[in-house]
Amino acid sequence: MPWLLSRVLLYVVCVLVGAGIGAVVGDIARMPQVGVAAGAAVAVALRVLVDELRTHRLVQWLRGDLAREAPRTRGIWGEIAYRIERTMRQRDQALSQEQEGFAQFMSAIEASPNGVLLLDQADQIQWLNPMAALHFGLDPARDRLQRVTNLVRAPIFVAYLQAGVFDDPVVFSTPGRDTTLSVIVSRYGDDMRLVLSQDITERERTEAMRRDFVANVSHEIRTPLTVLAGFVETIATLPLTDVERERVLGLMQQQTSRMTTLVEDLLTLAKLEGSPRPPADRWTPVARLFNQVESEARGLSAGRHAFRFAVTSEDEIAGNDSEWTSAVANLVSNAVRYTPAGGTISVGWTHRADGGAEIEVRDTGPGIAREHIGRLTERFYRVDGSRSRDTGGTGLGLSIVKHVVQRHGGELDIQSELGRGSTFRIGVPASRVRPAAAARAVVPESSEAR
Repeated sequence: MPWLLSRVLLYVVCVLVGAGIGAVVGDIARMPQVGVAAGAAVAVALRVLVDELRTHRLVQWLRGDLAREAPRTRGIWGEIAYRIERTMRQRDQALSQEQEGFAQFMSAIEASPNGVLLLDQADQIQWLNPMAALHFGLDPARDRLQRVTNLVRAPIFVAYLQAGVFDDPVVFSTPGRDTTLSVIVSRYGDDMRLVLSQDITERERTEAMRRDFVANVSHEIRTPLTVLAGFVETIATLPLTDVERERVLGLMQQQTSRMTTLVEDLLTLAKLEGSPRPPADRWTPVARLFNQVESEARGLSAGRHAFRFAVTSEDEIAGNDSEWTSAVANLVSNAVRYTPAGGTISVGWTHRADGGAEIEVRDTGPGIAREHIGRLTERFYRVDGSRSRDTGGTGLGLSIVKHVVQRHGGELDIQSELGRGSTFRIGVPASRVRPAAAARAVVPESSEAR
């Protein structure tokens, strides 16, 4: 122990120096022995007094504000003060790092998209994050230390918590709210409980839509398949006249065409949902697009309707031209199918104040009840299923229109009133509309480039 040896040597030196000084003083006073003893004692006493003063300063620092710098002295007490100060600084630094880490962890929990709820042995709320408060309808400040079963009264959740078997999550709808939660509970610590909640409302809705979609597709395809199977059996087992065979083959072709249209619409929807948004660098003349739609509509109508295509503009529209054509054609073909013979179908293109444009398809058909309008763009949704099938619709047309419009940054508006017809408007954003003047200015440049 070097420090102990240095202390002993220091006191030996003090004794020797004190004894030497005492001897000189003793010789003068003619009391050499007394002088030596007194000198040694005084030297030791002075050394002890210095140590006491340093000890006192160290004790005062320890009793006071430890944030202050430790007393800087030589010797063992200075070494002790330095080591204590260093240990405390290291402890403070470690504590600060732990607090910072804990604060970051709590921030992450606070920002978690899942709810986190801590319960004690009596199911009292110890802490919860904002998402848990939202999921369960709780107040983080007011509801602390309250029994969770007194606040969350969903019977499935209460029974799950009281049963104490947490192998699988429990799914339930929160009372008074259109929300579905998936909740799992884990034990930790001294019979404490960690409750994790997740809002699966959208997932459940998507799953329900998927089930409905599969069921609808199966139903739509099964019907013509059943008809075809019956006709095939009829042709195979019954002797038919030429007229009867001609009629059966015609009906079979009709059902085959219906299935083909359905498959094509399904493939179109899949393509729209799985491909990136069309860029706004491909321009198509609006007049050309509407001329194509008009030609198809008149062929479908076969002279049963009056058409008004008020589209003579030289404007251009950006995006995927085949998708725009499909969207407008679906709106016009729906109008043809549902408007009685002798009705009028009007199609227009108008500018908006924000620089965009509006495609309008108006008919004089029977109209649509208000309660159906919000669901018209759902796949296979029909106001009148039997009538839709009679007209040859697949129930996917408006869903295709909605996807095309959304992919091009536009909006679809539907207005209808029973007995007064329907109006479908596609709002085209300004970024995808090039007015006639700008379109004409671009043409010469393109011609020169070629």
